[in-house]
Amino acid sequence: MAVNQRKAGAVLSYSIIILNTLVGLLYIPYMLRKMGQNEYGLYALVASVIGYLTILDFGFGNAVIRYTAKFRAEGKEDKQSPMYGMFILLYSLIGVIALLAGCILYFNVDNIFGKSMAVWELDKARILMIIMVLNIAFTFPLSVFRGIITAYEDFIFIRVIQLVRIVLNTVVMIILLSYGYKAISMALVMTFFNFATLIINYLYSKHRLKIKIQFKHIEFGFLREVLLYSFWIFLNIIMDKIYWSTGQFVLGAISGTVAVAVFAVAIQLETMYMSFSTAISGVFLPKVTSMISTGSGNKKISDLFIRIGRVQNYVVLFIVMGFMIFGQQFIYYWAGKNYSDAYYIALMFFVALLVPLIQNIGILILQAKNQLKFRSLLYVCIALFCLALQIPLAKYYGGIGCAIAISGSLLLGQGLIMNIYYHKVQHLNIIRFWKQIIKISVPLLVISFSIKWILNVYFPSYSIIELILFVTLFSIVYWGVAITVSMNKYEKDLILKPILKIYDRLK
Repeated sequence: MAVNQRKAGAVLSYSIIILNTLVGLLYIPYMLRKMGQNEYGLYALVASVIGYLTILDFGFGNAVIRYTAKFRAEGKEDKQSPMYGMFILLYSLIGVIALLAGCILYFNVDNIFGKSMAVWELDKARILMIIMVLNIAFTFPLSVFRGIITAYEDFIFIRVIQLVRIVLNTVVMIILLSYGYKAISMALVMTFFNFATLIINYLYSKHRLKIKIQFKHIEFGFLREVLLYSFWIFLNIIMDKIYWSTGQFVLGAISGTVAVAVFAVAIQLETMYMSFSTAISGVFLPKVTSMISTGSGNKKISDLFIRIGRVQNYVVLFIVMGFMIFGQQFIYYWAGKNYSDAYYIALMFFVALLVPLIQNIGILILQAKNQLKFRSLLYVCIALFCLALQIPLAKYYGGIGCAIAISGSLLLGQGLIMNIYYHKVQHLNIIRFWKQIIKISVPLLVISFSIKWILNVYFPSYSIIELILFVTLFSIVYWGVAITVSMNKYEKDLILKPILKIYDRLK
């Protein structure tokens, strides 16, 4: 059952990604034009600032998944109920802290953004902050239940709820935008659907999974263990915030909402890009935890690391090469000529993230082993170095400068140093991993750069219909070469077996 849930969860994850991509292609251009560059930049800026409060999660969300899966694998289900009570109490306290922090931000909007914003922007920023802070504060206590459902590997339920939420949120926002509502309405709609999802997760956990919550005395020995485990994940959360939110904050303080809007479009593309990789690895934490708990050796873990990395590489490389070839024209038609710099910013992100995205199951291995200390400390140091670079580079080069600092830091930390660590300390077979990745990538790179050269020579610019045609042809050629030249039997079966099943049913 669990294996079926993982496969179905991965398939549904890609369904969500495809739906999000369609939303991005069709809804976001509509939203950008209806809201205007200043209004969208304002919304993105406030969202990035309030997003810093999510670091108050302290890594507990991941701890819920890890320890639930661990107790289930060890047959210690009786320890779960008091553990959930402990997490709800901790999260309730965090929610109060988030409210207080939000109040401090609210009363300091003028001090932070007064030099780069108009009066009407400052007034609207305050309202947006109130809505978003309340959203985050009430999310914390109820987020425990999503972690429980994930640990029980009920991926189908989680993904279906997510699909429904995306559809409803988009439909409601299109209607509101058509009537002239803008940033504040968007924040209210997102808050409403977030609350609805949290309540549904609670009801499912209670009635379907029969989860019980006990508010007994806290076992301080276990709490110390959880805090130590969560601390390193917490440092990783800080790192993510520095990478993906600080740029908007820096640009908002230095350049204003227009520069933030361009940078935010690149971040939207980066988020969609990352989701294609995490859809596969995201369902493997319970499995990896069980492997570690039952004493699986390094060879089995390395084999899983390589097998998942190969599959992720096909997807990630396809997106990177496709965006490199077609991204400039795509952004012109999608977002508009005022967002042209978003192509260069996003491309730097895409290239810098390629290595960590095909190796992101390594994070799950470290989480399952409770050995995140080195990675977390490294990433925080690299992220602080990145922040120090962003400020001067943003002054001279705007969003491009921020992207240079971020992508360079990613290549150094997540690319080079972590591969040495995986090989030397975790004893993962990184040399075999890269031999496999290079072997399957060379034919795909050759065909991709050949297509890029042909288009540059014979079609330097093209219409939106031609863009769709060229992207379709590139996709057919890329995946045709991948299946016939690069893939092994396991990888071919992942793609061809579902297609053949659908064909047989239709026949």
